[in-house]
Amino acid sequence: NHEQNLEEYGRLCRERTNKSMIKNRQIQVIDNDRGVHMRPMPGMVGLISSNTKEKKKTTPVKQPEMKRTRRDRGELEDIMFKLFERQPNWALKQLVQETDQPAQFLKEILNELCVYNKRGSNQGTYELKPEYKKSVDDTAAEYL
Repeated sequence: NHEQNLEEYGRLCRERTNKSMIKNRQIQVIDNDRGVHMRPMPGMVGLISSNTKEKKKTTPVKQPEMKRTRRDRGELEDIMFKLFERQPNWALKQLVQETDQPAQFLKEILNELCVYNKRGSNQGTYELKPEYKKSVDDTAAEYL
């Protein structure tokens, strides 16, 4: 009985393997159907249009083909100081957009010039270290 089962199983496995070898997909050539089959079903239209809108919005932000080129370090530091004069706290993403510099390169400079706020109302943003802030320089000047 056991041997019979084994034979049966072997046959089943061979059959299964043979079946998997046979390609049963068929290709149908559609002559000039003007893409009717490619059109979304009426119920899908809402979903699809909202997706395309979202995609359109996100594509201009991320441009992988455009590699950002590193500026001269000193030049970038000047730009950063000007940005921090405009507003005291910046998220990394905003700074990348403003300066059009690689995020990794920006981080290196930010680590030297700035404090990263891990908590509080300005969580996730960078602000200049106290020694670089304009107001500190002004008060120092008054004492001289």
